Amino acid sequence: MRDVRSFFALKDSSMKRSFLSLFSGAALLAGALAGSPALAESGHHEKKPEVHSWSFAGALGSYDKAQLRRGFKVYKEVCSTCHSIKMLAFRNLSQPGGPEFSEKEVADLAATYKVKDGPNDTGDYFDRPARPSDHFPPPFANEQAARAAMSGAYPPDMSVLAKARGYGRGFPTFLFDALPGFSYQEHGVDYIASLLKGYGEPPHGVQIPEGQFYNAYMPGNRIGMPPPLSDGAVTYDDGAPQTVDQYAKDVTAFMMWVAEPHLDARKRIGQAVLAFLFVFAVLLYFTKRKIWSNVAH
Repeated sequence: MRDVRSFFALKDSSMKRSFLSLFSGAALLAGALAGSPALAESGHHEKKPEVHSWSFAGALGSYDKAQLRRGFKVYKEVCSTCHSIKMLAFRNLSQPGGPEFSEKEVADLAATYKVKDGPNDTGDYFDRPARPSDHFPPPFANEQAARAAMSGAYPPDMSVLAKARGYGRGFPTFLFDALPGFSYQEHGVDYIASLLKGYGEPPHGVQIPEGQFYNAYMPGNRIGMPPPLSDGAVTYDDGAPQTVDQYAKDVTAFMMWVAEPHLDARKRIGQAVLAFLFVFAVLLYFTKRKIWSNVAH
């Protein structure tokens, strides 16, 4: 019996030492990482994106055609030099629910772009003016050409960027995001709009490597893209403010439409389905009342 008690005592002592060693090692590792400059600048201190007011938010929201037109102008004059929207065709710009350019406007716009076609009768590829059925050509021939022109950085395609980006809203709002019908759908556009406005001077003690820029909303607070927007950079014809804030919201709304061009139609279908279900439920209720009204309970 004494040997058994000694064995368990030794086992308990060994387990305690193991746990203490593990805890001490974890504490030392955490302390080392906490004092590491890499962790201090790894993106744990970026600001939460601003919550913006979007016309397409909510179950009844829809795109603002004028805003989409302005956003396309910002994309064309500023963003298209680096970023592609390869999943968008020129003719999509004339479809209902979007910027709704006329067919002539779309044809004239497409003609200003060159696309590669072929092979021809001699087996060669050639450039020709784009047609409305063509997709927007990328600014670079391939990823290697893009990285060579952008000092190693690769500008992402903007076709679905507004749906691909997001952020955690934290407690307790993330609980609502887990509920069907209550989840917040504008994470991506809030993040992109905030990012475009988040450039500034780095705080004291924060070192930004050469070729990168400080951004309050970028994970790590470092971004390779120079500030793309400035007040007065794009001229609006409808009297909207020509400010960085307005440019950021307009081009982000356009990116949302590119990522989900059938949003308005989807919401209209959903509203019609809900209205039908409501009327159907009312009819079922009164039918039940009529059938069972003379039956003794």
